[in-house]
Amino acid sequence: MSKNAFRVWTLLASLLILAGCASGPKFNTVEASMPALAKDKARVFFYRATSLGAAIQPDVRMNGTVIGKAVPLGVYFADTDPGNIEIATSTEVERKLTFSIGASETRYVRLNISLGLLVGRVAPELVDEKEARMEIVDLAFLPNRGLEGAK
Repeated sequence: MSKNAFRVWTLLASLLILAGCASGPKFNTVEASMPALAKDKARVFFYRATSLGAAIQPDVRMNGTVIGKAVPLGVYFADTDPGNIEIATSTEVERKLTFSIGASETRYVRLNISLGLLVGRVAPELVDEKEARMEIVDLAFLPNRGLEGAK
């Protein structure tokens, strides 16, 4: 294969990968206009900080309800009642994360991609606020479906 043909294929592959990534305003530009968290609710942010495996975008479920997808380079949130939370994603296997959250608390869940036997896997991971906020600042903010929008 010639160098020019290789460059064309590399460019096409890059465009296909980027096509599967989130687009929209950056989180840091919309954060100030996000609705305030109600005192009796908790907020969970979900984000995928890499474009690796861009075509793999399984549903993200919180306590059994689909609240979004694992979109590469995207961030969104869902407000929920405080208590025990189970986050789950499924491709060829199901990956789960469980934690407790109190009223007025905010937690951050990074959606990590890894190689699977047939397809990639997305595993939710609880991340501390400082690390998460550094990772989400330049991600595309996705429309908030919340729990109401998922039903």
